[in-house]
Amino acid sequence: MDNSTLIALVSIITAGVIMAIGSIFPAISEGKAVSTALSSLAQQPDVAPTITRTLFVGLAMIESTAIYCFVLAMILIFANPFWNHFIGS
Repeated sequence: MDNSTLIALVSIITAGVIMAIGSIFPAISEGKAVSTALSSLAQQPDVAPTITRTLFVGLAMIESTAIYCFVLAMILIFANPFWNHFIGS
């Protein structure tokens, strides 16, 4: 197994692990956030706009973690910075 094959193998496995972790934990967190928001809305319906606005901001922050993991996985697969080092040598 030459260096370029090893780099490709490690990059693909790492991208898979990143996407697995980067999608499982934000999904669990978003579920908890929505569950808590619905519970809060059921208890205090008069503050629904505030709870909803805060929920959407929180969901955007949580989802940004998954998006960053996706971007990192795409960089590892398609624009790996280690390729140039091993191709040049």
